[in-house]
Amino acid sequence: MPEIDPSAFIHPLAAVIGHLFIGKKVMVSPFASVRGDEGQPIFIGDESNVQDGVVIHGLVTEHNGCLIEKNRVEVEGKTYSVYIGNRVSLAHQVQIHGPARVDDDAFIGMKTLVFNATVGKNCVIEPCCILMGVHVRDGRYVPAGTVLKDQKKADNLPAITDDYPFKDLNKGVVQVNTSLAEGYNEKSGSQGLN
Repeated sequence: MPEIDPSAFIHPLAAVIGHLFIGKKVMVSPFASVRGDEGQPIFIGDESNVQDGVVIHGLVTEHNGCLIEKNRVEVEGKTYSVYIGNRVSLAHQVQIHGPARVDDDAFIGMKTLVFNATVGKNCVIEPCCILMGVHVRDGRYVPAGTVLKDQKKADNLPAITDDYPFKDLNKGVVQVNTSLAEGYNEKSGSQGLN
């Protein structure tokens, strides 16, 4: 069964099942699907948001009682199918398919796929990207529509600078969604499906 912090809000039209952890003030929006069943566990850190139509799932992580390590990611000595850090925004229709890791303060743009990949801290992945088999270093951005499957290209991604127009985008998105989670919980007197 999912372990969901009482301050999180899971919309009644979202599907949240299996072995997973959802942190404080997380907002899971309508039609999102977070499935910690085939690939498990899934971790979603504090103040992150899982917007409308997002799918979080993973490749099978256990077979006949044996762990399948290649289908897991390690974070601070623990392994997960999918790890989403703190204050991460997963915008509308994003797919995060494990093994995958998205570190703190990252923004993943609409209709992006992250599969068998990691995204570092303070990154912006603009809309409609595909990231497969790569690691995006901290503080980088991926331009809209990029298909990124080569680590050399990932190593040469542009750094986020003060003149990058989406530099502070995630801060506002996180603020709005944590406020929504608090407001919905206050209004309903519960945590949605909690």
